[in-house]
Amino acid sequence: MRTLEELKQSTKDFYSMKPDAAILLEEFGYYCLDAWIEQGHIKKDTDLGGLFGFEHLVKYYMKGLAGCSAPFSPAFENVIIETTDQYDIVRDGAGRTVKYFKGRRDGFMPQYLDFPVKDIKTWSELSWRLDCSTKERNDALAGGIKEAVVRAASGYHLIQYIVGAYMYLRSLIGGEQLLYAFYDDPALIHTCMRKWLELSEYVTGRYQEHVRIDEVLFDEDICYNHGSLISPSMIREFLFPYYKELVSDIRRRNTKFTDKGYDLIIHVATDGDCRPVIGIYREIGMNYMSPMEVASGCDVVAIRKAYPDLRIKGGIDKRILADNKEAIKREIDRIMPFMKEKGGYLPTCDHGVPPEVPFLNYVYFRELLKDYAK
Repeated sequence: MRTLEELKQSTKDFYSMKPDAAILLEEFGYYCLDAWIEQGHIKKDTDLGGLFGFEHLVKYYMKGLAGCSAPFSPAFENVIIETTDQYDIVRDGAGRTVKYFKGRRDGFMPQYLDFPVKDIKTWSELSWRLDCSTKERNDALAGGIKEAVVRAASGYHLIQYIVGAYMYLRSLIGGEQLLYAFYDDPALIHTCMRKWLELSEYVTGRYQEHVRIDEVLFDEDICYNHGSLISPSMIREFLFPYYKELVSDIRRRNTKFTDKGYDLIIHVATDGDCRPVIGIYREIGMNYMSPMEVASGCDVVAIRKAYPDLRIKGGIDKRILADNKEAIKREIDRIMPFMKEKGGYLPTCDHGVPPEVPFLNYVYFRELLKDYAK
């Protein structure tokens, strides 16, 4: 196992895209754990990092803007509206009405029945939960700053995790309703986005009074299996003015800190076929993307050839991991020599490892990757 100092160097090598540097071993996540436990391969308290030999990036996620929904603080109270033997209908912390089927809360898509923002009136009734000044927000932020200072002094790569602009709007208004709102009520969209920018500026600015932000991770999910959910013109009209202002200000505030040897990392995470939006998000300085879902057409080798300076995480086909060892080896042999030579790649499953992946297949996959971690 590498020492902490060696892992810090490997972290810098990844972000600097050092050619042929030893890769670090991480994973996107797991939806397969219940199946592996039931089959007797692991226990509930098994240390997966130790089992698979993970050596993570030395990184710290700064709180305050993170998640797949609007960063309300205080959040809505979770309330069970209806319950049966088959499902629960709840109002969640983001104010949405959600139907969860029994035993399928984690790792499964729920059914979203209603969203809190319908118009400017409903927005006005809840927008205070996004104010910079709430006690809950500032109490949590004070603790986050204190921890970030400690991590920065220890040489960690600091990541500001931010709900992406599209994901934020979708959590407020709903995926289908949002598509209508872009046309029918653009003023509402811009009102919501000004609040997103105001809060994002406040939280990042507070952190940057004390530490350098090394990476901004926008959890965006703006793509599906055939491309972008909204048009390039909509992205540029409703999202980019706010993205560009925020990124520019973070860069400016970073100038008082010692350079890390690599530029500010702008990481956009989106499921689905991201290829149509890579060039678009480059306009805000995006230089890192994940998780590159193969079933949607994302081939990390082809994408790296098209964008040589793009850092990439993901791109290992979950379907191949569920196939057989010969297929797994062919895929690793196709991807890894090229990607390791170019640098700036973290090989993980292209989403959470699904239950269909046999445990021994996954062990074999992880053993193959260890050859590239040298």
